[in-house]
Order: sequence, then C-alpha cells, then structure tokens
Amino acid sequence: MRDLKMAKGVQQGHFHPRGGDEPRHLWEHPAALAALVLLSALPLLWPDVPPLLDLPGHMGRYRVQLDLETSAHLRRYYAFEWALIGNLGVDLLVQLLAPAIGLEPAVKLIIILIPVLTVIGLLWVAFEVHGRIPPTSLFALPLAYNFPFLFGFANFALSMALALIAFALWLRLARLDRLWLRAALFPLVATAVWVAHAFGWGTLGVLAFSAELVRQYDRGHHFIASGFRAAIHCLTLTPPVALILLWRSEASGRTTDWFNMERKLEWLRMVLRDRWEIFDVASLVMVSAVIAWAMVSRRLTYSRNLAASALFLSIVFVLLPRIVFGSAYADMRLAPYLFAIGLIAIRFPEGVARRLAAAIGMAGLAFFGVRTAGTTVSMWLYDRVYDRELAALDHVPEGARLVSFVGRPCVEPWAMSRLVHLPGLAIVRRQAFSNDQWFMAGAQLLRVTYAKGLPFVGDPTQIITQRRCRWEVWRPVGLALATFPREAFDYVWLITPPPFDPALTKDLRPIWRSGSSVLYRVEREPISANSETPTGNDTRPTR
Repeated sequence: MRDLKMAKGVQQGHFHPRGGDEPRHLWEHPAALAALVLLSALPLLWPDVPPLLDLPGHMGRYRVQLDLETSAHLRRYYAFEWALIGNLGVDLLVQLLAPAIGLEPAVKLIIILIPVLTVIGLLWVAFEVHGRIPPTSLFALPLAYNFPFLFGFANFALSMALALIAFALWLRLARLDRLWLRAALFPLVATAVWVAHAFGWGTLGVLAFSAELVRQYDRGHHFIASGFRAAIHCLTLTPPVALILLWRSEASGRTTDWFNMERKLEWLRMVLRDRWEIFDVASLVMVSAVIAWAMVSRRLTYSRNLAASALFLSIVFVLLPRIVFGSAYADMRLAPYLFAIGLIAIRFPEGVARRLAAAIGMAGLAFFGVRTAGTTVSMWLYDRVYDRELAALDHVPEGARLVSFVGRPCVEPWAMSRLVHLPGLAIVRRQAFSNDQWFMAGAQLLRVTYAKGLPFVGDPTQIITQRRCRWEVWRPVGLALATFPREAFDYVWLITPPPFDPALTKDLRPIWRSGSSVLYRVEREPISANSETPTGNDTRPTR
C-alpha cells in the first residue's frame, strides 16, 4: 500500500523520483558540492580584469554611468540616461557595488559570480528533478565557462544563471505543492530575470512551460489539456511582456539571418571554445558521448521533465535567427545550455550498479578538474597580454582624446585575442575618449556625443585589418591611419596592428611601444628629423 502511495506521489511531483535511502556518493556530500561551486570561480581569481572579449567595452560604459555627473572629461564625449530595458543585469549590480569597493573590483566580483551561480543552478535543477546529483551532471559544470560567456555577453550570462536558479525554485515549489506561493512569487522573479537580460527570461519561460506540461500530463490530463493548463500556470511569468512592448516600441534594429544551419552547426561546435581547439573540441566530444551513451544505454534513462526542456530549447535554437533587434549571435548564445540541460537530464534508475555510477562520477570529477585547470591557465595567459597592452594607459593623460585601432584577421583563429574592446579601459582608468562603444538602439543607455571625431567614434571603427574583409565594414589599417581626423584626437593607440606603411604615421610621435603595439601622440607641428623619439616601455608591468 505504501509503495502505491509513493508511486502516486512521484507521478504527481510530491516526491523525488528516487528515494533517499541509498548512500550518497562522494560528489553528493554538501562539502563536495560546496567545493565544486567554489572551484568554479578559480579561473577568474587571478586576472584583475576578467579577460572576456566584450567586457572592457562594457566597463567603459559602467564608468560613464557612475561618474558622468561629476566628470567634466566624460561629459565632453558621452551622455547617459537610465531607462528600464531588458539588458541591465551587471549594470545595476555595478551601480550598487562600485561606490563601495571601486569599479574594477566590483566588475571582477560580479563576473566571478556568474559561473558560480550557473553551477549552483545546474546542480539545484538536477537535485529537484532526480532527488540527488546524478554523476553525469558533473560533466555539465564546465559549461559555465561557455563561449558566449567568454565572448563577454555578461548580462546574458548572468540572466541565464538566474534563469536556472529560478527554474529550480519553480520545480521545487511544484514538488512541494506550493503552487499559490509560486504564482505569487514568480511575477517578481520573472521581472528580475528579464531586467538582467530578456534572453534569460525567455529561456525561463521555455523551461517552466515544458516542466509544467510534463507535470500536468503525469497527473492524468491528455496532451492538449496539459498544454493549456501549463500555459495557465506560466501566466505568472508574463509581466515582462508589457515592459517589452514599452522597450521595443521606441527602439529599432533588424531581425534577420533565419535558419542559417551552417552557422548553427558552428555554434554547437564552439560551445566550449576558449584557447586550444583540440582541447576544447575533444571536451565537447566527451560531453556529446555522455549524452549519446545515455540515449542508447539500457541501464540509463532520461528525466522526461528535462528531456522535454531540452527538446523545447532545441526547437527554439533552430527557430532563432542569428540577429534579433540588431543584436547578433542570438542563436549562438543558447547552444551551450542545450548540452547542459541534456546532461543533467540523465537519470540513473534504481538498480543501476553503484560501481558504475561511482566510475562515471569519478570521470565527471576528472573532467571538471581538467577543464577548470585549462580555463585557469588560459585566463592567466590572457591576463598577461592584457597587462602588457594596458601599460600604454600609463602614458595617456586624464580626459585624453584617444582613438584606438586594434588589429584582427578577417577570419578569427580559434583562440580569439580578446583585445577588440580593450580600449574601453581607457574610459575606466583615464576618463579618456574611446571609439569602441556600441550603437544599438534600445540595447545601450550610453550615447556618444563627440561629433568632432566622426566617423571614428564607435564600434567597430576600432577594428583594423590588413586588407578589406568580405562582408565586413572594418577598415584596412592603411585607410584608418590615413583618414582619421587628426584635429579631433591627441593620441592614437595601435594594438597588435597588421603591417602598415610607416609614412602613414610620420605626423605621430611614438611615446610607448610593446612588441607591435604603439601609443602615438598626434603632433600639431611637423616632427623634425633631429627630434628625439622616446623609446617607450617594452616591459610587462608587475602586479
């Protein structure tokens, strides 16, 4: 009789699908779980500026939002006006923390928290669905350092971490049959996730609907009725719809590049892209092998709850265009989470040999350790490059009119340089002008007002190449150096530029040099042949 009651409880979501009588494995102990969460922060502990590609540009915006009212330098170049948009997660946290601990420490703390919260979310969702932490879940944890996060989509990554945590709470309240409490809480929860980034809110909606659909079906409703009931429950997630209508009614931006399956396959291949292609692709092969093995194995099953979530997210991934409202890489951002949900969906039914689960768990811990170590080394190497290049800012005065040109190839190698938005730190550290800020209506609250510097005032004018690249608007280095308005700028910062004709810089005086990178001062008078040329600084700064 008790077994029948338990079975009914499991079906209706009142109990975990597995009992708690089995001894816990090593990785399931609270101390081990806490260690996994803390170790997920390790790769970002050393760098003073987290080396995420877009992040320095975002940090420039944070400096403007914090100090515009008190800085005459910043007011010469920028304007900033707060508005409620679905892209404010890190911005608001910086506004809260930076006055107390400083901008750069605040950004570092917030960025460290993103993979930590992602790991917490994945583990909590796995526990709510399975009643314990399946060993295959350990393979999902390194996906916290996914390509969209390393690309610097900070608000997006924060919102996805919050969406996973919110989804775990959604599942828990349903399991405890606290549906009225869930209905009361989730308008606020959904709005908070949306404010962080609208993509996280959309993902939360997909996850919540798929889970509720399965729950309603398990309660004995047919499929169509289950879908209707799930939609009713998910109405609690809809308050941000009104905010979206207000937000996008005043914003433009095209939505295009639908069903580009070739690019979508590339995004799937790049979910762990960092520095070493063989290492990153081999890691993805291992993750994929775990998922495929669970699909064909007779000893393992899938949680129908999370399997439905993975299916729904896969459909969204296929349907999403590459560019949404002018924001690129919309579909790419979802790719890592397809793998993560697929991994935590794997279930070890009762009767599966404990020795097998232990072996998979040890393999998962090893995978987590190797990926964490690799990412830590990669971040350290990127940090060395950042430190070397940022030494140029020691020679830039406060409020300088600085134009920067960052070299890149037409086809980026697997290990992206992550220097494209490094000039944004000139705003952070010197309150200087930087021509790397974005122009996306409705997506950014910062506006560039320095008309004298046109057209070299915003992204992507800071990018230079050796030759004209097909389908790109980037200028070749020769064209950029020949046409930027000398009268509008006092300094020119070349960061790892491609080879160029030295005659293009005959009116520029080098004041710092490191490798191929050079900081020039624009000379208003011709430089005589006998004038002394500073040797610059070719040393790496110490910490």
